[in-house]
Amino acid sequence: MIDTTPPLAWRLPALPTGLVRAVIAAVAIGLALWAQWLAPVDGSLFADEWLRDHFIEWRHSVAPEPRVLVVDIDEASMRELGAWPWPRARLADLVETLLTQYHARGVALDIVLPNPADAEGDLRLGLLARHGPLVLAQAFDYSRDRPEWLREGVLAGARPALPGRADGTPATGYIANQAVWADLPHVGNIGFIPDRDGTLRRLPLRTSFDGKLYPALSVALVNCCGGAGLGATLARDPLQRVSYRRDWDAYTVASAADILAQRIAPAGASGRLVLVGSSSLGLGDRVTTPIAANRPGLSVQAAMLSTLLDEQQGLAPARWPGRLLGSAAALLCVLLAGYALPRLSAVLSAALLAALSAAWLLAAYAISPHDPDFSTTGPLASTLFLLAVAVPYQWQLSQRDSRHLLDTLRQYVAPAVVEQLLRSDIADPLAPRQLDVTTLIADMEGYTTHVEALPVAEAAELTRAFLACLTGPVIDQGGTLDKYTGDGLVAFWGAPLPDPDHADLALEAAAAIVERVAALSTQRQRDGRAPLRVRIGIESGLAFAGDFGTTFRSIYTAVGDSVNTASRLEQAARDLPHDIIIGAGTVRRAKRHRFLLLGERQLRGKEQRTTLYTLEPRMDHTPTSPAARQESAA
Repeated sequence: MIDTTPPLAWRLPALPTGLVRAVIAAVAIGLALWAQWLAPVDGSLFADEWLRDHFIEWRHSVAPEPRVLVVDIDEASMRELGAWPWPRARLADLVETLLTQYHARGVALDIVLPNPADAEGDLRLGLLARHGPLVLAQAFDYSRDRPEWLREGVLAGARPALPGRADGTPATGYIANQAVWADLPHVGNIGFIPDRDGTLRRLPLRTSFDGKLYPALSVALVNCCGGAGLGATLARDPLQRVSYRRDWDAYTVASAADILAQRIAPAGASGRLVLVGSSSLGLGDRVTTPIAANRPGLSVQAAMLSTLLDEQQGLAPARWPGRLLGSAAALLCVLLAGYALPRLSAVLSAALLAALSAAWLLAAYAISPHDPDFSTTGPLASTLFLLAVAVPYQWQLSQRDSRHLLDTLRQYVAPAVVEQLLRSDIADPLAPRQLDVTTLIADMEGYTTHVEALPVAEAAELTRAFLACLTGPVIDQGGTLDKYTGDGLVAFWGAPLPDPDHADLALEAAAAIVERVAALSTQRQRDGRAPLRVRIGIESGLAFAGDFGTTFRSIYTAVGDSVNTASRLEQAARDLPHDIIIGAGTVRRAKRHRFLLLGERQLRGKEQRTTLYTLEPRMDHTPTSPAARQESAA
C-alpha cells in the first residue's frame, strides 16, 4: 500500500477552494497584464528579449536592400589611402563623388568631427551640408554615471516638438561638431542605449537636451533626402525598436577607396541613400545585435534607416494590437486551465499548459513583426505560474480527496480492493450506483444466552473472537464490510468494484466462517462452555451501493430487495439444521459451487414463497480469494 499522505509543509490551508482558485487565476492574469502594459522596455525582461531575439534571428532576410548603400572606411581603404583620421578634403571628395558621379539621393556621415581640421575640407563639407543632401553626425550620451560636463563641440539640427509629443529620450552629454557648423540644418544623432544585457535593440529617434529635440541620423537623412511620411513613426515612443528585418549581408557595402577611385559602376548607387562609416576593428565601433554578437555600429544605422523607409513607403508589416492579443491570450489560457485542471491529472495538466505555451509561441512569432512593443512572454508567465502553483494545488486537492476516499474505504473494504480502486478510472467510487451484488448476513445463534452468565470482560472477549471469525473470511475474499450488528455483520461483494465472481466469493467466505466458528466452538467446549453456532443468509441481485451518509455521519452500504432477502434467509436458519441458507439469485450466479435444495418457505415480508438452498457438505472446489485469483492469472 502506498502512503499518499503529503508532508506537513504541503498540507492545504483551511481556505475555500473556490477562493484559492480565484486568487491563482487573478495572479496569473495579472502577470500577463503587467508584462504587456507595465513592464519596462529597457531590456529588463531578459526572457522576453531573448525570445524576441530568436524570432528575429529565425525571420531575418539577406535579400538585397536596394534603397541603401553603405560606404565602409574599412581596413582595405585605410591601407590604400592612409590611416584614420583622414583629411577633411578626402571626406569631401568622397561625398561629392557619391552625389555627382554615383547620383546618390543623400549622404549621411556616421562620423563625428568635433574639431577643426584642414580649412578647405571643412569649408567644402560645410557647404555640402548647408546646401546639399549631406547629413553630419553628433553623438549624445545617455549614461547617468558619466559627468554632466561631457559636452564637446556645438549641437546643431534641433527640431521643434511634435504636436502633442514634446518628449524625447533625455541625454546627459554629447560630442558634437565644430562651432562653425552650428547652423547646419540636418545633423543626426548616432548615440545609442544598449539594453542591460549589452544588446542594441532600440535607437533614440529623438533626443531631448536643454529643452530641444534632436533627431537620429537615420531620421535626419530621411527628412533631408527621403521625402515625407515619417510623422506617424516619429509620433510614437522616442526610443524605437530596430526591426533587424535585414542582416548586414543584405546591404550593398562598398569600400570607400573603391568609391573614390570610381571602381564601382555608378548604377549601383544611383538613387540610394548612403551611409558613410567604418566597420574597422581598429576604430572600435562594434555592437551586439539580436542577430550577432559582433556587428559594426554602422549596420545598426543601416537597419534603422531601412526600418524607417519600410514604414514611410508602407512596406512594414501592418500594425497589430499585440498587447491586446497577448492579454486576451493570457485570459483565454487561464480560463481554459481553470476549467480543465480540476478535471485532469497532474501529468495531463502539465501537458495542457505546455500545449497552451506552444500555441502562444506560434502566435507570438506571427505577431512579433507587427508589434514591436508587446510582450512575447506575458502569457508564458501565466502558464508558468499555473504550472508552478495551480497544478501542485490541484494535485493537493486530489490527494486530499484520495485520502478521504481511502480513509472511508479502509473501514469497509479489503486492502486489495482499495488498491484496485486507486488504479481504476472511476471518478467517485463512493457515489451510489446500481450494481449486481451478493449480500452475506451472519449472526450468532443464542447470543444472549451465551453472554448473560459471563462477566463483562469474558462477554466482550467472546464477542470479539466471534466477530473475528466472521470478519477475516470477508476481508480475505475481497468483501465490503457494511456494518456490525452486535453479534453479527453485514457484508457484500460486487461493490464498490463490480466483480463477476461476487456470488462464489461470498459462498467461499461463508464456508470459511462456518469452519472458523466451528474451531472456536470446539475450543470453548473443551473449556466447558456451550457450543457456538453461526447462522448465515446469502442472496444476490441488484442493489444500490454507495455512500448514503448525511452531514452528521457517512456510511457505505447497499440497499435493495436482495439485501432484505439475505436478512430473511439468515432468520430462516433458526428453524433449519443448516448454517448457510442461500437464495435462488446466488445459486444462478455461482459457478464453482454445488447446492442442496431445501424447498420453499414463506419468508416474512415476502408475498411469494422463496426457494431455499444450502451448500453441499462436500464441496468439490478450492476456495479462492481475489488476491489468489490475481496470482493465478499472473
